[in-house]
Amino acid sequence: MTRSSSVRFAVLLVAIVAAGVLVNGWAYLGEAHVDRKALKDFPEQLGQWQKSKPDQIIDEPTMKVLRASDYLLRDFRRADGQMANFYVGYYASQRDGASYHSPLNCLPGSGWTLNNPDTVMITLPSGQTFAANKYVIQNGDYKNLMIYWYQGRGRAVASEYWGKVYTVIDSVRLRRSDGAMVRVMVPLGDSEAAALESAKDLSAKAATALAEFVPN
Repeated sequence: MTRSSSVRFAVLLVAIVAAGVLVNGWAYLGEAHVDRKALKDFPEQLGQWQKSKPDQIIDEPTMKVLRASDYLLRDFRRADGQMANFYVGYYASQRDGASYHSPLNCLPGSGWTLNNPDTVMITLPSGQTFAANKYVIQNGDYKNLMIYWYQGRGRAVASEYWGKVYTVIDSVRLRRSDGAMVRVMVPLGDSEAAALESAKDLSAKAATALAEFVPN
């Protein structure tokens, strides 16, 4: 074996050993503990939006598919009569295979069609912005405008792909893989633009309030 080959072999061996130590140490240490509030205690009022009825309960067969650690499914109403449905599915850990369920996979199976895909910017009260997904969805006579994103560990992102990439990075860097999928739906009336502004308004207020329930 030449000297250069020996050096390459030694470097490769060290890298393999280091990776093994890292993976085994990561598995041994487990997830870092993060304090959070249960989603049942999520604020009943967000700006002009007020909880309009009791929170909805997801049936057991659906929960077996979702595998969420905690969730909230709530209707909000504004003083002008505008309605909105708000969902958060929180996962305390994604190491065991439980992970976000994209509406792109779940809704078509429930009879919904998804149209007019786009990305919209949500502006928080602090002035910070993040990208979220936007769709017009329809099931029979029901037509809604939907916004959704992935939030947790100090990030809010639209891309499911990047959400998973950040989860892997944070699993190593922070020993955390917790996070949530967040969805807002409003009925689509005569104006898609008006529905979008309503959905963005609730999304901005909800994303800010979620910090206590989906830790940064």
